[in-house]
Amino acid sequence: MTRLTNHCPETAEPNAAAPQPRRKRFWLLAGAAVVVASLAACAPGQHHRGDGPMGHSGQMDPEAMGRRVDKGVDRVLSDVQASAEQKQKVGAIVRQAIADLAPLRDKHRTARKSAVDLLAAPTIDRAAMEALRAEQMQLADQASRRMTQALADVADVLTPEQRVKLKERLERRMTRRWW
Repeated sequence: MTRLTNHCPETAEPNAAAPQPRRKRFWLLAGAAVVVASLAACAPGQHHRGDGPMGHSGQMDPEAMGRRVDKGVDRVLSDVQASAEQKQKVGAIVRQAIADLAPLRDKHRTARKSAVDLLAAPTIDRAAMEALRAEQMQLADQASRRMTQALADVADVLTPEQRVKLKERLERRMTRRWW
C-alpha cells in the first residue's frame, strides 16, 4: 500500500513536520561509511570468488584485507595527489577501523540468526524481539561512532585541498553508482 502525500505548498498542512534530524544524521553517517568503504575498496568482483579478504567461510583474512586496503587507499588517494606517507597513514587508520569493527560484524551475524530463530518459534516473543532490536541499534551506534572517528582521522591526514578533491571524486562515484 502506497501512501500519497501532498507536495503542493498551498494545500499542505500548516503543521507539517520538517525533515527529521535523524534522517539528516543517517545521511551524514551513510556518507561517512561511503568514504571509509571507498578507501578500503579494491578491484570489483574479487571478493565474490572466495579469494578476497573474506573466504567462503566469511572469516576475515587479515593479510588479504591489508592488501585490499592498501590497493583501495592507493587508488583513491592517488586521485587527490596524496604522498606515500599520507597513503601509509590512511591505510593504517582504515585497517585499524576494520579490525575494530570486526567484532561488531560478528555480533550482527549472531543477532541475525537469533532473529530468524525468534520468527520461527511456535510463539512470538515480542520482548525478545524488542531486546534484539535495541541491541542492534546499540551496535549500529558503536559502528557509526567508530566510522566517524576513522573519517575524522583520515581528514586530519589530508590537506583541505585534498579533502575537496576527495569529496568531488566521491560525488562523481555516488552519482554514477546510485542514480
